[in-house]
Amino acid sequence: MAMFHEGNRALQDAFGSRALADRLEERLAHDRFTEGDAAFIGAQSFFFLATADAEGRPDCSFKGGPPGFAHVAAPDLLVFPDYDGNGMFKSLGNIRANPYVGLLFIAMGERAGRLRVNGRAEVVADDPLMAEIPGAQLLVKVTPTDIFPNCPRYIPRMSIEAHSEYAPVAGAPAVEPKWKTFPDFADVVPPRRA
Repeated sequence: MAMFHEGNRALQDAFGSRALADRLEERLAHDRFTEGDAAFIGAQSFFFLATADAEGRPDCSFKGGPPGFAHVAAPDLLVFPDYDGNGMFKSLGNIRANPYVGLLFIAMGERAGRLRVNGRAEVVADDPLMAEIPGAQLLVKVTPTDIFPNCPRYIPRMSIEAHSEYAPVAGAPAVEPKWKTFPDFADVVPPRRA
């Protein structure tokens, strides 16, 4: 089975769950997005992105935007924009050094749900899809290797009261965060690109 390595197997064997793990992979894991996957991803206003540098040191970041900012463009392609941020490029720099990524989408409402997407990513600056995404300064394209829904039982019941005022909106000026005007940073903040 492709999803599991010896570390996984050792713990599965210790807890007697190897057969369950194999059945879950057999019945639920896939490497192409379904219509249901696309609808779930497109409805979310955030996800968590796991990357690692060339030496395998991990990093996890929050990615947010208006619902649909991350979307399935084809059965074998998920895309999301990089918006103006703090300029460190931790996640995208890691992708350039090591293309393997993990994305975790979570719905925290009455219909809680989780979807994991593992795959290979690339960062592009000149893709025509960027023109369709307000505020995109770069685009991340993910080719999935493993797509796997998870049980939502431990997801807290929460609701989104409002979407971020910083999420780009077509035709509206960008809202700048206050920290960019603080004396410690204002002289080194580059001009916004998108």
